[in-house]
Amino acid sequence: MDLIDIGLNLSHDSFDRDRDAVWQRAREAGVRRAILTGACRAHSPKALALARTRPGEWFATAGVHPHHASEYTAECDAEMRALQAHPEVVAVGECGLDYFRDFSPRPAQRSAFEQQLQIAVDTQKPLFLHQRDAHADFMAMMKNFDGRLGPAVVHCFTGSREELFDYLDQDWHIGITGWLCDERRGAHLRELVKHIPANRLMVETDAPYLLPRTLKPLPKDRRNEPAFLAHIVEELARDRGEDVAVTAAHTTATSAAFFRLPT
Repeated sequence: MDLIDIGLNLSHDSFDRDRDAVWQRAREAGVRRAILTGACRAHSPKALALARTRPGEWFATAGVHPHHASEYTAECDAEMRALQAHPEVVAVGECGLDYFRDFSPRPAQRSAFEQQLQIAVDTQKPLFLHQRDAHADFMAMMKNFDGRLGPAVVHCFTGSREELFDYLDQDWHIGITGWLCDERRGAHLRELVKHIPANRLMVETDAPYLLPRTLKPLPKDRRNEPAFLAHIVEELARDRGEDVAVTAAHTTATSAAFFRLPT
């Protein structure tokens, strides 16, 4: 397989001890490229710095996750805009709304999201989006920018049928993670993934989070790794009634086109 992990938190400190070995295992499992997620003021520059160490293999996003929205000051906005000037940064985000955790006040979340949507308008770079338990406000805010944004992916989709079709109706892309492999919370995705067009579907691990529960054997430290993307693709292909090679080829082609990765 020749896979692209579109959501990898490789700047996470759990990878500090063995980052190179983690990537070697990923490459052996068929993961050739990855988009390193920038989700706060501290880790967006780290994602860029890492991406620069493996040109053509690692790329980065730059943004502020709703959990960190309280840090989104004018200075932070300037920092995010400066990061977007680098060619290794291929998307705006991770940004959006999260009313499930509410780690930042909802007005602060909406303000940070709106400012990052404006960055996406100004740069015309793709959007790497997060939405949890905030669908109505999320759709309303995106609608305010209708016709001005470039492509968008709702990363780590875990939502309902209604949410999925709302996103697809907007021609947005969908990122599927190991949540698919969670019989407690993700069983509904087994049916929903059949409805995602091949040119809108991408795959991601969100490592070190969301370890696929169907992986055997499970790593003792419960850390998710990009190498496990191949397992997610196998499960996804089975649910879609496709050959694994077909799912792999389509998600890779879609991801490369979405993020405008060099050929």
